[in-house]
Amino acid sequence: MLPQMMLLPGLMCDDAVWTEQVKALVPMIDCQIADYGMAETIGEMADRVLANAPQRFVLAGHSMGGRVALEVCRKAPERVTHLILMDTGYKPRAAGEAGDKEQAGRFALLNKAREEGMRVMGQQWVQGMVHPDRLDDKALIEDILAMIERKTPEIFAAQINALLNRPDATPVLESLTCPTLLLCGRQDSWSPLERHEEMAELVANAQLGAIEDAGHMSTMERPDEVSAAIKQWLEAEL
Repeated sequence: MLPQMMLLPGLMCDDAVWTEQVKALVPMIDCQIADYGMAETIGEMADRVLANAPQRFVLAGHSMGGRVALEVCRKAPERVTHLILMDTGYKPRAAGEAGDKEQAGRFALLNKAREEGMRVMGQQWVQGMVHPDRLDDKALIEDILAMIERKTPEIFAAQINALLNRPDATPVLESLTCPTLLLCGRQDSWSPLERHEEMAELVANAQLGAIEDAGHMSTMERPDEVSAAIKQWLEAEL
C-alpha cells in the first residue's frame, strides 16, 4: 500500500494550489486534499482534517494550511509521520497596534469581497502574494483569481476569524519529533524566509529550503521546483 498524504490549502485556496504537486507525487504516495468547509477556527479545521485523514499520514500545509498542520500535530502527533510546512507562520496575532492593523487589513478585504465580489477582492489581494515579476503572467493570475472566486464571502469571513484568533504554535514546533521540511518562496513578503529560519531552529529534525524566484504562492508560481523539493525529501525520508 502506498503511503498516505494530506495536503492542506491556505486562505481562500482549494485543490488548485496543490495540482502540480499531486501530479508529481502520485506515483509514490496517495494524496488527499483537505476542505475546511465553514470551520471558523484553526482547531475546527484541524478536527476536519483528522476526521477525514488515514490513521497515519504525511502532512503538508501551505500558508494558513501550515498553521492547521501544526494544530493537527498538537492534537494527534502520533498520526503524523512526516511534516511539510510551506510559506506559513507560527506566532499568534500580535498584541496592540500591529494586531489591530492586521485585523483592519483583513476586514477591509472582506468588505471589498462582500461589496464588489470575490474576484475584485482577489485582484487586490494577489498583488502581494506572488513574485512581482509574475503579476503580468496572465495564466498564473487567472488560476489564482478563479480559485478565489470559487469561495464565498462567508467562507472568507470564517477563515479570517480563524487566522485572527490563531494559536501560538511555538510549543508544537518545539515538541515535533517527526522529520520536518520547511519550504518558502525566497521572495515571499507575507511569510518571509526569515520566519521559516526561526521555525527551523525550533524543530529538532528540520530541513529548510528556499524556492527561488517565488513569492507566497510558491506551489503555483514554481510548481516544478516545489514538487522536486518535496519529492526529493520524501524519497530520502520515507
